[in-house]
Amino acid sequence: MSGYDIFAWIVLVILLASAIGVVCIAGWLPGHIAKSRNHPHAQAVTVAGWITLFFGFALWPIALIWAYLDVPARKAGDA
Repeated sequence: MSGYDIFAWIVLVILLASAIGVVCIAGWLPGHIAKSRNHPHAQAVTVAGWITLFFGFALWPIALIWAYLDVPARKAGDA
């Protein structure tokens, strides 16, 4: 094995670890934002953030927007 082969393997391992890290952070981010903003549906946003990873991030922006949306509180007289 030459020096270039070892360097190539090191770069490949670093790239794979970075990709796994980015995917994990992307799945964690909407739930973390919702919890820090005291969102009333924080648990559902967390689940949505992780589930979107299995669908190729197609619905991930919706989970992120949902984490930032403020849901108005229901008034006592409303049905």
